[in-house]
Amino acid sequence: MIVALDGPAGVGKSTIVGMISERMGFFNLNSGRFYRGITYKALKEGVKIDDPEGLTRIAESIDFTVTDGTLMIDGIPAGKHLHSDMVDKSVAQVSAIVPVRHIVNKHLRRIGGSIDVIVEGRDITTVVFPDAECKIYLDASIEARAKRRFNQGTSNQTLEELFESIRTRDEIDKNKIEGSLQIAQDAIYFDTSDLTISEVCETLVDKINRRK
Repeated sequence: MIVALDGPAGVGKSTIVGMISERMGFFNLNSGRFYRGITYKALKEGVKIDDPEGLTRIAESIDFTVTDGTLMIDGIPAGKHLHSDMVDKSVAQVSAIVPVRHIVNKHLRRIGGSIDVIVEGRDITTVVFPDAECKIYLDASIEARAKRRFNQGTSNQTLEELFESIRTRDEIDKNKIEGSLQIAQDAIYFDTSDLTISEVCETLVDKINRRK
């Protein structure tokens, strides 16, 4: 079964999908980790974010595999190093490059075609897995998303800077040439602004079970 989930930056997709995948035994196929892996390697190797050819070359060179339930990027487990402020500031631009998206989508479909997965991203329900058995769109206000990110304590940015960063990210995501953030017509729309992570998880597990 494929559960596809879309939503804007900072809405809590990664946390929620992680909880659902553990509870239901689905592999957490996080598309953002692929783009973050490409961005991290590009920054590490000195490839400029405004160099689409260089970034595409980096994307083509990376080996994405799943070993013992863990996404491996060039043989290294995807980890916290992919969530630095530098990666956060650059990943939207990288993910907007069409050839890079094609490469990542190919990997997602390859992995998702062999095991039960829950996949999250920006265009999972509309482009990557349009025929998924269950489609979900998570949403929340910019204010709520900025406050959540600030309270996590993982960023050095102020609350105001996080608000602006998320607002900018939304604009980029919604206006990409390909793979823009949209709400699929047959997706379950769910606003999480005033809900706890546990409340969201409980509701979504029930909805997924009904689609089996």
